[in-house]
Amino acid sequence: MDDSEDPSDDVQYHLEVGADDVADAVLLPGNPERIEKITQFWDDAEEVAHHREYRTVTGTYDETPISVTSTGIGGPSAAIAVEELARAGVDTFVRVGSCGAIQPEMSVGDLVITTGGVRQEGTSDEYVREDYPAVADYEVVSALVAAAERLGHDYHTGVTMSADSFYAGQGRPGFEGFLAEGSEDLVEHLKDANVKNIEMEASAIMTIASVYGLRAGAVCSVYANRETGEFRTEGEHRAAETASLAVRLLARMDAVKAEAGVDHWHPGLSLDD
Repeated sequence: MDDSEDPSDDVQYHLEVGADDVADAVLLPGNPERIEKITQFWDDAEEVAHHREYRTVTGTYDETPISVTSTGIGGPSAAIAVEELARAGVDTFVRVGSCGAIQPEMSVGDLVITTGGVRQEGTSDEYVREDYPAVADYEVVSALVAAAERLGHDYHTGVTMSADSFYAGQGRPGFEGFLAEGSEDLVEHLKDANVKNIEMEASAIMTIASVYGLRAGAVCSVYANRETGEFRTEGEHRAAETASLAVRLLARMDAVKAEAGVDHWHPGLSLDD
């Protein structure tokens, strides 16, 4: 490649997208089949790439450019999505998924807006030392909270634990009842530490974004409550709608910051839209 060429102009190896294919903000569900459940709330949507587990659609939500890329399950594949989308010029990432709640007051169908993560996944360890925090960008958290409030969706904010395993790593029995060391007490210890939910991608996405100086956060719908035993695949549309509106609010926040000549959002600024 010539030194004058911009790498962001390249089509990315796994995602098969370039800089002209994606908006500045991208929603990140795990399941490619969840994309239609997200884009149903948009003004328009067009598939721009589909390779392996990575399916990317770009469109607008309330006249705001927005994209969605499925990541597949887990930190390693989510990290590839963040890496390649960042190379294509994306600066804001919002994980949109499902999770298991571990606090008794949380109901199936509620939303969990992540403020920080327990890095039980191993992907982020390959980027930065293990005591580096997985923290959601405060502007993304603010936009997600504002969106959930405007839409009237029940939500919780707090710390999320991200695991690499759906079974052993989340304290569930494996094949023929296998239990990994410490799994019998895992959920109880997390609950005692006021961790809200368990999923598999958020901490890797947030950590990598923080390392690169990009914005990231997560909103997940509660499918199961590990404390009460309640389980239903419910609330996907709430997470999808909340994340989409949050992207519009973030775009407005960025515009207000530019108008005010400041770099960071703060309570003294007003969206007024």
